[in-house]
Amino acid sequence: MKERSLPASPNWYCSRCCDVNGSGILGFGAKNTIYLIDVSAASCRTVGELVGHKDLVSGFSFCQHAGQSHVCVSSSTDGTLRFWDSEKKVLIREHAYHQNAVTAVHWSPLDKNLVVSGDEKGVVVCQWYNTGDTASFFPEPRTIFCLSCSPHTWSSVAVGYKDGMIVLIDVSKKGEVMHRLRGHDDEIHSLAWAPLANEDVLHSRSEDGTETSGVAEEEEKGFHLASGSKDQTVRIWNTAKGKGVMTLKLPYLKKRGSAVDSGVKERLWLNVLWPKGKPTQLVSSCFSGELVMWDLTKMGKQKWTLFGSSSEGQNHSRIVFNTSSVQLQDGRELLISTSMDREIKCWDLDSLDCCWTLPTLGGFVYALTFSLVASGCLALGVGDNMIRVWNTLTIQNQYDTRSFWQSIKSKVTALAWHPKKEGSLAFGTDDGKVGIYEVFSNKPPQISSSYHRKTVYTLAWGPPVPPAPLAEGKLSCSLYSCAGEGVILQHDLSKLSGEASDVDRLIRDTNSITHKLSPHTDLSWKPDGKVVAIGNEDGCIDVFQAPRLKLLCSIQQHHKIINTLRWHHQHTAASELHFLLASGSSNATVYVHDLRSVIENPPESPTVLTEPLSGHTAKITGMAWSPHHDARLVTVSYDGTAQVWDVLQEAALSNYRGHVGFLLCVDWSPVDPDVIWTGGKDFTVQEWRVSQQEFTKPPKGKKMVDLKEKMKANPKLKKKNKKASGGGATAAEINGEGVTGERAASAAGQQPSGDDEEEVSSTSSPAPPPVGLETQRKPSTVLKSREKPELNLLPQKKKKPRSMLPISTSMDHRPKEELLQDCITLASITNNHPPPAGCVPGRGEHIHLGLFSDRQALYRMFEAEEEGHVEAGHYDSVTYLRLWTGDLEGALQAAMEKGEISDHLLSIAPMAGFAVWKKTVEAYIRQLCLQEQYLKAASHLLSINKLYEAIELLRSHKLYREAIALVKARLPADEPELKELYTSWAAVLEKDGHFSAAAKCYLAAGSSFDAAKVISRKNDVSSLRTATSLAWICGESGLAESLSLRCAKDLAAAEDWLGAQEVLSSQESLLVHSLHFCVAELLAATLAEAQVVTRAGVSSHRWASPGERQTSIQDRVRDVWEEEFGVTENSDGHRSVGVLLQELKSVESPQLTANLPLRQVLLYSAFHLTRAVLSWMLQDDAELIKELWQAVAQLRNAGQFSICAEFCRLLFPDGDISICSRKYHKTLHHAEGGAKAAADSLQAFVHYHRLYESWWSSGAPSSSEETINSAENQDSTENNSSGNQEIRIRPSDLPDNRNGDKVHGDLSDSGLPVQRFDKMDFDGSLLLSEAQAAFQATQRSMTQIQERLAAMVLQHSRAQGSQADVPTQTSTSKTTAETSDSQRPAAAEERPDEQETLLSLSTKMSAYQKQLAELPDTVKMFPHPDVLECCLVLLHLRSSCVSGSLQQKAKDLLRKYATSGSVLKASQRFLS
Repeated sequence: MKERSLPASPNWYCSRCCDVNGSGILGFGAKNTIYLIDVSAASCRTVGELVGHKDLVSGFSFCQHAGQSHVCVSSSTDGTLRFWDSEKKVLIREHAYHQNAVTAVHWSPLDKNLVVSGDEKGVVVCQWYNTGDTASFFPEPRTIFCLSCSPHTWSSVAVGYKDGMIVLIDVSKKGEVMHRLRGHDDEIHSLAWAPLANEDVLHSRSEDGTETSGVAEEEEKGFHLASGSKDQTVRIWNTAKGKGVMTLKLPYLKKRGSAVDSGVKERLWLNVLWPKGKPTQLVSSCFSGELVMWDLTKMGKQKWTLFGSSSEGQNHSRIVFNTSSVQLQDGRELLISTSMDREIKCWDLDSLDCCWTLPTLGGFVYALTFSLVASGCLALGVGDNMIRVWNTLTIQNQYDTRSFWQSIKSKVTALAWHPKKEGSLAFGTDDGKVGIYEVFSNKPPQISSSYHRKTVYTLAWGPPVPPAPLAEGKLSCSLYSCAGEGVILQHDLSKLSGEASDVDRLIRDTNSITHKLSPHTDLSWKPDGKVVAIGNEDGCIDVFQAPRLKLLCSIQQHHKIINTLRWHHQHTAASELHFLLASGSSNATVYVHDLRSVIENPPESPTVLTEPLSGHTAKITGMAWSPHHDARLVTVSYDGTAQVWDVLQEAALSNYRGHVGFLLCVDWSPVDPDVIWTGGKDFTVQEWRVSQQEFTKPPKGKKMVDLKEKMKANPKLKKKNKKASGGGATAAEINGEGVTGERAASAAGQQPSGDDEEEVSSTSSPAPPPVGLETQRKPSTVLKSREKPELNLLPQKKKKPRSMLPISTSMDHRPKEELLQDCITLASITNNHPPPAGCVPGRGEHIHLGLFSDRQALYRMFEAEEEGHVEAGHYDSVTYLRLWTGDLEGALQAAMEKGEISDHLLSIAPMAGFAVWKKTVEAYIRQLCLQEQYLKAASHLLSINKLYEAIELLRSHKLYREAIALVKARLPADEPELKELYTSWAAVLEKDGHFSAAAKCYLAAGSSFDAAKVISRKNDVSSLRTATSLAWICGESGLAESLSLRCAKDLAAAEDWLGAQEVLSSQESLLVHSLHFCVAELLAATLAEAQVVTRAGVSSHRWASPGERQTSIQDRVRDVWEEEFGVTENSDGHRSVGVLLQELKSVESPQLTANLPLRQVLLYSAFHLTRAVLSWMLQDDAELIKELWQAVAQLRNAGQFSICAEFCRLLFPDGDISICSRKYHKTLHHAEGGAKAAADSLQAFVHYHRLYESWWSSGAPSSSEETINSAENQDSTENNSSGNQEIRIRPSDLPDNRNGDKVHGDLSDSGLPVQRFDKMDFDGSLLLSEAQAAFQATQRSMTQIQERLAAMVLQHSRAQGSQADVPTQTSTSKTTAETSDSQRPAAAEERPDEQETLLSLSTKMSAYQKQLAELPDTVKMFPHPDVLECCLVLLHLRSSCVSGSLQQKAKDLLRKYATSGSVLKASQRFLS
């Protein structure tokens, strides 16, 4: 029975590796074991393990149904699923339906028998627990990261993939995909279903934050699903619609004492959990181990609350991988979390405070030791590069543990508390480091400057020995370390930065030893500090007297490496026990030596106190004397058990078998005589009671059983062994192994070579496993055996090599009579006497006589042996037999036929001649190709001068690098084969995305154009710059210009203006594009100054700083061109205005597309403004006015109302387009038709924007009267970049204000004061063009007819699909009518849709198209603002502001053209 224990760390990077059942049992996978923890609000306790998986546990889930909650399922990367009974700790059944590593498993919360699992290849398997039936699906060819069964519909399963896709499948319909949820762009780490169905509160807002209609969505409400992804977002999905409802961006939480760098994407695992008792709240992990509770009903930015915020240090310190929740009987709900910091925490979901923390271990427990000063303070040295110090006597927190990791950086393999100084802990590591921690302070450790070359295995405090000063102070002591290279160093605490001393020097000097000392493996100081025992690799124990280390005696009872030594404690009344030394080695035997007479009066040879303590079946790794008893010892072994001995009675008292795997360390509790602590390979530390153990002796291993049976069969051998040992059993008696002197793994099924330690960090770590403990401790020096030859009574048998002549050899094992008859037969043959009838030496029953007769008989024997080897499949033996007979060609031919050619046979093949050798090489090449050893095959092709075949072999198997190296080394530089290889390799590299390597291949092949193109495929700025430079160097000027322009455009789109101009300035031929980007930068800066766009530029020029508001932008452009680029009207050469304009005209004019970003729209507008300024400098007024119109049209067509208005003000500050520039005294003259139409259109748009300014300045419209819903505007009004919603008139929303009375108040709806407006200062008649009104009315009518035609086609297809079902048609008709109601003519509204036919609508469409064709081209090419909209705005102005003729004209136009929908409705108030 275990009292307390620290379990192994839960596995990392698994989506669901822990779960809690309704009884409060937490199960989690750690390495290949499942640990079971009984959790409550106050504490936790380990209750058992489920052992059986051969590989890492990747998933774990309990059945959450009453009566079956003790059943659980686990998955593993070995492809298996195992069902367990967690109460009985037994395996129920195992299944291996997956062919690949299983990555996720979940037991359905709705169906008590359904278990769903998924693997890394995308296969989903459903298994029914009660029947064992299975069904497999393959919904997506992607790697599955997680999956979750719905708690509302048993057949719905959500599957999350590595690439960010989430798929909802229906397992009742053969895995049919119901929805694919797209939104995440990285790994899906976790999925969680809402505990309740149809959560109305989540339907109040859609994902973009706009209000949604509850009535419209009532039919499609589905169950909600939460997903957490590596892209740092949590998304809530509506599974009925297959769309996102809400997106939660993880907050960056500022750590104490550090700033937040949001630009650094930290390592993240995003786990989500929907608590059962809190359906509107969601728990998720965060960047650095924090847990946050999201309130899904809360508005605003901060919807989250941090766990553990009431006090410091409650949260995890590293990322959280798994969370599970359980509801207690009192109604409280607990949350369990596992983290990379190797801690399991329990949280109260009401207070969000941490209830308790359970530390876990992520490596072998190499050392544990109790402090002699701080009672109950247990130090643990663990293979996860950390030291734990556990206060085992704390009552409130049973797991009060602190971790120390600074400056360690390797496995902690040895520990030793200072015998007098409180809190001083020495540690040794796997990389040979020795240091000292002061555990009750926050200081970093002191590190000795002397490092061992190999792993430190033992640390011991003892009195100083020379050359250290022999101080007399009570606290004066040195630290001794023993490591794998066999050296013991003495570290002086007063100068750890100095060099440590090697005690071997003192031993040699004091004892006059000249030979090489055996490597040391352990040491132990007697508690009084007068004697030290040192164990050696050869099994010898040397006892030295301090301080000069005079050798008192050498003990040679062990014959294998000494692993542990311990002196009996001194606080006992029996002084004779003070001289007991216990020793354990790799021969599985414990010896206890009484050294009293040796120390007080050294004899010639030491005595042995008792018979060996035999029982362990594998090597001894640690031991400890009980501080509460006399002569009571506990030992731990590689046999996986801890054994308690009564040394005086030579009796085994108790055997503990609670660990899984070998044990490495042990210590006795300093406060409880019945409690022992052990640690080992299974990553756990366990506390157990001696009195409660079921067994008294270790289990019998296979070697022990075999040895006892052998001794029963040969009792003489047993007596001989005992006599030779001098009364004490030797290692050979115990385990039947010879004396090797090596510290290798031994005995009893615990083979560490197959159980290498690894961090429980990832299920797919590629790092090679570290060397096992037994190998690490084996010194590299040459072993010096000190055992006596007569003690090696049972030598270890070596495996005999296979006989070349097995048949004849077997004939020598016949009965004695037959063997004697063979002698007579052989004598008859050799002395020419007649042999027995039928006797032919070397054949039949006399095959073995061929070895003793003539050569022909030997050959006959060889033939029979060959036949036997062929039947046994030993073809190599056949070859060697033929080789022995001199038939080398036959031997080679046999090897070729069987594909058994070896390097040795090939090396002797030349003895048979060139032709045979060449034939053998060719056969060997074919054999190597079948074995996929292509490089070796190519090398042998070279040996027979087949260079081109070797090159082709390498190329055909895509070994391009080696093939190219071979060609360059053996063929001329102009070899065509070389270019072909480079080109082929480049194509493969380019396909795989290795563009830089592909470019190098193209360059080597002389294809510089292809090299530049392939580098530019990356399409980032640095790649484009590199490709440009490469193209210039290689003389590809055209490509260089194209790439430079691409790079500059990318930089300009990101508003890195300095970078864009830098790229273009290196090439004079791109000057016109420099001018374009100059205009774009000026335009962006000016608009940002006017606060209509947000300036987010990375860099900008000084000339783009704000200028005078009354200066037109074209004037600023000309000034900058002249100052910065030297471009004027009189420039010549490549700066000539005509040349520049011609180059810019050769560039295709950019076309607007849907959803184009604003920055790109501004670039397009700047393009036409650049053309306009160049045309101005050439005095081409017609082109100037057309390009200005195009520049304004780009913004207008993109729906940027406010930016277009500001741009018009920048072009024409006076509002008159005829005044192009006051600085350069430029006025526009436009008599030509197209230019005149463009000028009128441009002037109309300038007046259009001024009209709105006039209307707004006449009085701010109240929200109840004149607020316009921009979403309903048929002219596609958009939001501007600064986020302020623009107001444009929609006739259907105009107020009933026929007299145009002034609206009271002098504030705009933004709260800013407005300028009073008394009379229009521009000619409004230009806005009321009848030709434009007719053109726009015709367009509206054609649009309405097109919509009605589309509605009729849709209605017809729906009716046909539902077999002309009347209710469906009625519903469709109603929907169609509602859709087009706002744009249907009044006459059409009075009659049903059925009266309209396809023919009548087509006739109307033809009539409108004819009207449109009759209109002048200039009207269609250069449209004006919406004439009817302008009419309504003019009529809304006060009558004193607008002339009567203008008002009358507006009314006439409304009467004539306002014939449909909302326009007609809005105009009625003015026309009645």
